[in-house]
Amino acid sequence: MKSKEIVAMILAGGKGTRLGALTQKLAKPAVPFGGKYRIIDFPLSNCANSQIYTVGVLTQYESIFLNSYIGIGANWGLDRIKGGVTILPPRETANGGDWYKGTADAIYQNMDFIESYDAEYVLVLSGDHIYKMDYSLMLDFHKENKADATIGVIEVTLDEASRFGIMTLSPNGFITEFEEKPKNPRSNLASMGIYIFNWSILKNFLMEDSMDSKSAHDFGKNIIPKMLKEKKKMLGYNFNGYWKDVGTVESLWEANMDMLREGDNLNIYDNSWKVYSDNSDLPPQYISNTAVIKNSIINQGAEVYGHVINSVIFSGAYIGENTRIVDSVIMPNSIIQEGCYIEKSIVDGDMIIEKDTSIGSSEENIKLVSAL
Repeated sequence: MKSKEIVAMILAGGKGTRLGALTQKLAKPAVPFGGKYRIIDFPLSNCANSQIYTVGVLTQYESIFLNSYIGIGANWGLDRIKGGVTILPPRETANGGDWYKGTADAIYQNMDFIESYDAEYVLVLSGDHIYKMDYSLMLDFHKENKADATIGVIEVTLDEASRFGIMTLSPNGFITEFEEKPKNPRSNLASMGIYIFNWSILKNFLMEDSMDSKSAHDFGKNIIPKMLKEKKKMLGYNFNGYWKDVGTVESLWEANMDMLREGDNLNIYDNSWKVYSDNSDLPPQYISNTAVIKNSIINQGAEVYGHVINSVIFSGAYIGENTRIVDSVIMPNSIIQEGCYIEKSIVDGDMIIEKDTSIGSSEENIKLVSAL
């Protein structure tokens, strides 16, 4: 195959157990978001907008829908004769085969894919974060500083820090310490799960790690700390835009609500950096003369007869008369019948909420309503 300077590898096999019923039958990257998107749309769109056109998507858990959704990458302009999108599930080879045992093992098992493009650099991404980022600028930073590895870094609160890989940077940007999900974090600089590696260096670390029976075969737990221990040149790339790890029901709800706030950096209406998705052949939205809508997103195919306030309504949803939806997310094709009150909730797709039902309140935690 024609050589490529950089190949992107999107890790999209996560179970997302903290999302509860939303991931009972869907991989986390396939969960609906923002009225018309799936979470995986964001890293795929970032690759396309960054002009990185060779992308491997590593799927595993509940992969049937996700594989079908991505297809050959046409929705993101990644349907290319040379390169494009390739779905990479676990597979059996002449040397055997196994499920991906960790993030590093997933890349290790697909070394032949990367090698086939003779890539100089590898961009490793999580498939389950919400953000817009130009990876080409990060690659320029990596090359200009002659780094062995560069990690995307974002500031988080100290309360959140124990959920992430946390690092300390020297004044000139070198990573001096890295700890995966520390109980007592000493910094608030979190790894975004975005890595650029020199492939010739990463390959050796992956091969060594594959032979370590005690390893978790994970970038944060094993590869990054070992590279740091062996004095590789590792840099942090500071990112100041919007980024959200939607790993819980609460964070998924918050990210949807963020789209409704003025001044938010996640601007889905920016034509210079589009977020691409599956544009299904649906009819226009219908807003009846009984409807009242304030500060909300109403997607195509939705019918609204009631009140929708500060909420996100997905395609094909139905909101009945005298129903009031407040601070909530109604996922695709759900039917909310007449006289309902729903507040601070996520209603899963294809649900039928019977008339005069009341769900959630401003005083309670986020409610997830699902048939599963």
